[in-house]
Amino acid sequence: MLVGIVIGIGIFKTPPIAAANVSSEAEFLALWVAGGLLTLVGALCYAELGSTYPDAGGEYHYLTRAYGRSLGFLFGWGRMTVMQTGAIAAVAFVYGDYATKLLPLGAYGAAVHAASAVAALTILQLLGTTLSGRTQLALTGLTLTAIGLVATSGFAAEPRPSTFETAPPTGAAGLAMVFILLTYGGWNETAYLSGEVREPGRNMVRVLLLGTSVVMAVYVVTNLALLSMLGLSGLRRADTVMIEPVAATFGNFGAAMLSLIVCVTALSTLNATIFTGARSNLALGRDFRPLASLSRLSEDIGAPANALLLQAAIALVLVGFGAQARNGFQTMVEYTAPVFWGFMLLVGLSLFLFRWSDPERSRGFSVPLYPLTPALFCMTSAYLFYSSVVYTGLGAILGIAILALGVPVFLFGRGEIDRR
Repeated sequence: MLVGIVIGIGIFKTPPIAAANVSSEAEFLALWVAGGLLTLVGALCYAELGSTYPDAGGEYHYLTRAYGRSLGFLFGWGRMTVMQTGAIAAVAFVYGDYATKLLPLGAYGAAVHAASAVAALTILQLLGTTLSGRTQLALTGLTLTAIGLVATSGFAAEPRPSTFETAPPTGAAGLAMVFILLTYGGWNETAYLSGEVREPGRNMVRVLLLGTSVVMAVYVVTNLALLSMLGLSGLRRADTVMIEPVAATFGNFGAAMLSLIVCVTALSTLNATIFTGARSNLALGRDFRPLASLSRLSEDIGAPANALLLQAAIALVLVGFGAQARNGFQTMVEYTAPVFWGFMLLVGLSLFLFRWSDPERSRGFSVPLYPLTPALFCMTSAYLFYSSVVYTGLGAILGIAILALGVPVFLFGRGEIDRR
C-alpha cells in the first residue's frame, strides 16, 4: 500500500522541474538522495506514533490526543475538504491527461476521464476491502513494471560521451527540493493502516522503513537512468520525460504501452488514496456527533460506505473546479500544499508533546537520536509550508480559506451537542 501510494504520478512529472533548478548532475542526484533521507526521518517519527498509538484515525488520532478535540476536528475537516480530496482530484487529472490521449473525449475529456476514475474506484471500494486490496497489489506491480521499463531503457540507450554535466541553473535548489519531496509524498498515509495491521508495534516500523527504502532506491536508480540517456540539459527540456527513453529504445509501441501503464500507475495511487481517506473520515464521524453517519461500517463489505460516498462527492466537485483552470493538476497541488505541510508540522511537534506528557507509556518503537530526528522533521515541514505559500498562487489561498470554514462548522456542531 505504501509503495503504491508514493510511487505514483510524481516521478513521471517532477524530474525535469527539479533538473531546471540545479546547477549540476551531482546536485540533482544529491537532492534525490536527500529527499529520500528526509522521508526516512519522517517515517521514523511516524513509526513511533503508529506503534505507540495505533488507530485507524492515524494523524487525526495523534492531533486530537496532543492538542484537543478542536484541532483534531480542524484536521479532519481539512483532510476531508482540502488535503485528501484535493490529492484525489490531482491524481485523477494526471490519469485523465494520459487517458484522453488514448481515448479522446473532447475539450473536457481529461476531466471526464478523471471523474470516471474517481467514481469507478469508489464503487470498487464499496464492493469490499479484500477486492480493493487485491486490486491495489496488481496496480502496484504494474507501477513498478513501468518504472523498471524506464530505467532499463535509460541504461540500455547509447550513453552520452561525457560522464558528468554542469549547466547554469534556472532556479533554486530549494524549489527543486519542494518538488522532490512532493514526489516522495504519501508515505504518511500508512498511519491510517495502524489500526488494521497485525502487531502494529513491530509491523508499522517494518512497513514504514522498508517501504520508504524501496521508494528511495527506485527513485535514485530511475533518475540515474534518465541522466544516462538525456543528460541534465536534455532532462530539462523533456516534457514527457518517461516516454522519450522508452521510445528511443523500444519504439512507438513501447511508448504507447508506457502511456497506458502511466494511467495504471495513476489508478494505483488513486485507489490507495481513496482507501486511506475514507478511514480518516470514519474517525472524524466517530468523534464528532453531527457527522456520526461517517463512522458507520457496512457489515457486508467491512468498509465505511458513507465516508467513501462523501469523499467521492467532494473530489468530484474539485475535479469540476479544476476543469475550469488552465492546469487541473497544478491547481489541485496549490490547493492542498499549505494545509498539508502545516498539519505535518503539528504532527511532528506532537511527538515531543507525547514524550513529555505520557512518558510511562510503552512504546513499540522509539525514534533514534531523539530529539534531533523529530526536530529535523519539524524544520523540514515548516520550510515546505513556507515554500508552498510563497511559490503557489490563488489555489493555496482557497485551500486555507476552506480550512478556515471548519472553525464555524465545529462551533456550530459543538453547540448542537451541548443543547442535546
